[in-house]
Amino acid sequence: MRSRYTAYTRGDAAYLSTTWHPTTRRSDLGLDEPVKWIGLEILRREAGGPGDTRGKVEFVARYKLGGRAHRLHELSRFQRRDGRWYYLDGDLDPSGGPDPGSDGN
Repeated sequence: MRSRYTAYTRGDAAYLSTTWHPTTRRSDLGLDEPVKWIGLEILRREAGGPGDTRGKVEFVARYKLGGRAHRLHELSRFQRRDGRWYYLDGDLDPSGGPDPGSDGN
């Protein structure tokens, strides 16, 4: 999770594509937008231990776009294949309510 966040901050599309599960990988990673990533907070983790093949990570990533602060709140799902973790997909705003600290947009 943290390595994928770092890849987004650096605009490293190759790493993001490599760590995205081939069955759900997107062709457009949205890296063309001038986003300034400013922080990552891991809220919780489910499974993802040494014997697990699936795991979940809930996080909030803060960023600025067009001079405005935003938050991305997601519950991401991962799958381990051949000893490596791959991002499958995620649910935005998994709590179903307003994001703490959100600017409402």
